[in-house]
Amino acid sequence: MSSEQTPAPEAADDADARPGRLTAAAALAAFEGAALVVGGAWMLVGGLTGHPDDRTSALTGGVTLIVLALLPLLAARGLLAMRGWSRGPAVITQLMALPVAYNMLRADGLAVPAGIVLGAAAVTGLVLLVNPTTTLALGIRGPGNSGRPSGDAGK
Repeated sequence: MSSEQTPAPEAADDADARPGRLTAAAALAAFEGAALVVGGAWMLVGGLTGHPDDRTSALTGGVTLIVLALLPLLAARGLLAMRGWSRGPAVITQLMALPVAYNMLRADGLAVPAGIVLGAAAVTGLVLLVNPTTTLALGIRGPGNSGRPSGDAGK
């Protein structure tokens, strides 16, 4: 059997070593990124085919949402690969979502339930990302834990 036909043992080990909380945080970040892409595309199509009040604002808003989608999508990919750098962009995404959710809750119509979902997703994402299991899996050490043995502190 060639090496192309046998699965790599590292891939199986990585999937087993990844905690469920980390996978859930990655899935949530990917979902948020996909939602931003869909929202941006909807604004672009509406700006091009419909009759918006301000076509330039609709097009600019659509492009902006699609570009902003890169942050959670890259973070999701990094979280799945268990890269320590990916937690920062994922946390920033959740923190940026909280004021948006608050403003949606103060609006009317369909924005209120959407704000509830966005707020719940942001809080859930933050809880998953700062969880000690997730932090350990990403190789992030807490403050004061430089990795030196306790007897070497202060040297």
